[in-house]
Parts: sequence; structure tokens; C-alpha cells
Amino acid sequence: RLYSCCPASTMTQTQSGEDPTEVQNSSLSSSMYSCENLPNHVVTIVMVPFPAQGHLNQLLQLSCLISSYGLPVYYVCSATHNRQARIRANALNPSDIAKIHFHDLPTPEFDSPSPDFNALSKFPSHLQPLWDASMLLREPIASFLGDISSKAKRVIVVHDLLMSYNVQDVSSLPNVESYVFNCISVFTSFCLQSLSGGRMSIQHEEELLKKLPSLEGIATDEARDFSASQRRYMDIRSGDIYNTSKVIEGKFLDLLAQVASDQNKKNWEIGPVLPTRLDRISN
Repeated sequence: RLYSCCPASTMTQTQSGEDPTEVQNSSLSSSMYSCENLPNHVVTIVMVPFPAQGHLNQLLQLSCLISSYGLPVYYVCSATHNRQARIRANALNPSDIAKIHFHDLPTPEFDSPSPDFNALSKFPSHLQPLWDASMLLREPIASFLGDISSKAKRVIVVHDLLMSYNVQDVSSLPNVESYVFNCISVFTSFCLQSLSGGRMSIQHEEELLKKLPSLEGIATDEARDFSASQRRYMDIRSGDIYNTSKVIEGKFLDLLAQVASDQNKKNWEIGPVLPTRLDRISN
């Protein structure tokens, strides 16, 4: 069962039917931290994950990979989910995790209904209240980015696609740029863009179109609306990062690269980021 814990200020769940990106909470505007002791690095990396385990873990794996090159990495999420990311870390050395700077944002208050094991769909819809509440993190994230950008010459924000609303204020900081980290496969991204509202601007081979699976039943209406609400804030990104490789998904990477080029964006495949050889793992 999920729980809520708010150390300094509280966030409330959005009301049913509201657009989560329209919800504001003035109590979150106060600073929850101090950046006075942040070192003056040339480049600083800020990770902003989405609060769901499969998303938290992938960005933590990427954080450890980037940190191994000597760059400072800040992992910015609610206190509850930072703790979850550390406890449930998969295939990572504890010594590598210890190098990551975890910054705790106020943990949102949210309803935590039990999952319905008898539901026809296995989509985790019981987590929707949490996801809605996570959209209240824009102000504390913006405050953190403002402070850290004053200490570093260049700040790179790598954020989950589903946190695009929360990081939109990077556009107001001249030395900060953002990149979307896609936790789903390139094939899934391709299918979603091809079959959702005709947004894909390239021509497909007819046989390829016939092979694309239906999107029916893969998510609830609320989850689809939540994802769609993030799209309007993605134009500020400098590019997209995919946890894959050309060997695995080369054809679909090439297809998405055509779309990225049309949008004046760049794509990078950097995965799999899961470590393959470890002396000691965390789990």
C-alpha cells in the first residue's frame, strides 16, 4: 500500500476530472533545501524521474552510468520515491549509488487505493492519484534548478517524458537545457506516435503498418489523458534519449530519427543502461 509523508509542506490530490497540469499549490513555493554548499562544477546533471518503479530505476541506472565519468549527478524526486529508488535499486553497486546526490522534494499527499486484482485490465490504475499529485512539483523543481544553475556553468536536465510539465521552467534559465529520457522501448514509442491521432509525419511501409499492434486496452483513459497533457511542454527539450541500442531497435530508431529531424531535435540511443558486470550488487 502506498503512503504519504510530507516533511514540510503538503500537496493534495487533484480532484477528479481536473487537468493535473492546471493544479497549483502555493504552499510548495518555499525552498526545501539550501544550495549554498553546492560545488562550482562546469557541468552538472539533474535527473527528474517519474514516480513509478520502472521509471525510477532506469533513471537511477543512468545516473550511476553518468556519475562514473566524474560528473556530479543530482536525482530530484519526492522524499518517499528517492527512498524507494535506493531501496529497490536493481543491479547497481551500493558504492555507485552513494555517489549520487539525492535531493528530496516534498512528498505529495495522495489517495492510495489497493489494486483491483479482479480487474480485466492489469494496468496499475490505482497509482493514478499519485501521478496526479506529482504534477504539484513544478515550483520546488524550478526553485532547485534556479539555485543549482547559479552554481554551475552548464546544467543538463534529463527528465522522464511524464515530468515535462514539471521541468518547463528550464526555458527561463540560459545555462540549462533539457532532454527527455524515454523509459519505454523505441518500438512502443513508434507505435504510439503512429497510431495516436496521426502525429507521425513520415510514410510507413504498408506491411509494417499492418504489423503494428492495437493500442486498445493498454492504458486507462485517465492515464492516456495524463500522458497527453505532457506533450504541450515538450517543445523546449533539446532531444530524446532512448534506453536501447541500434542492434535491438535499429529500424525504429531510424524512423523516429526522421521525425526528430523534422522537429529540429536529436535522438540518442545509449542503452541498455543496466549494468552487465558487477562485483557486488544492491539487490
